[in-house]
Amino acid sequence: MSRFYRILLEVERPLFLHVNTRWNRSALNWIFQLLSLIAGATFSLAISLAAGLFAPGPWSHAGWLAFASIVLSHIPVAIAKRSAPRLRPYQVLPQTNTGRRPLKDPSFPSGHTTAAFAMLTPWMLMEPLFIPVLLPIGIGVALSRIYFGLHFPSDTVAGAVLGSSTVLLLSIWI
Repeated sequence: MSRFYRILLEVERPLFLHVNTRWNRSALNWIFQLLSLIAGATFSLAISLAAGLFAPGPWSHAGWLAFASIVLSHIPVAIAKRSAPRLRPYQVLPQTNTGRRPLKDPSFPSGHTTAAFAMLTPWMLMEPLFIPVLLPIGIGVALSRIYFGLHFPSDTVAGAVLGSSTVLLLSIWI
């Protein structure tokens, strides 16, 4: 797998470095920190659970679907991180800008991006008019993970696909 990651690194390096080094601005620091917080386990699970418990009718269903999707999507995240570990960008590229406490677990796939898309996709399915607002939030979470030097672009793409597809599969059953 490491040969695959080396090839992928050569393809992704320009995009990663562009976002991570050229976008480094104080206003973006604040926005991307907020987006990362939104996709953290505590916030995403709490918001989804609150919607499941307290939202009316179909919105409650979207909350429960989001909650279940966040929980279930992290099973393949954990499996992938253990079975196909990938170093984080700051561990491979010395010029990477990182936050105060860079993560040390494997990079692939992005758990924050997985959670963001698992949390946001049910609302986009429920009301397509939300897509122009919620999709940029999900993409922003993915960009924040690159911006802070924690993930390569493919890590975040995999997280987005994993989170969204978990919702789609669960929506068939729930």
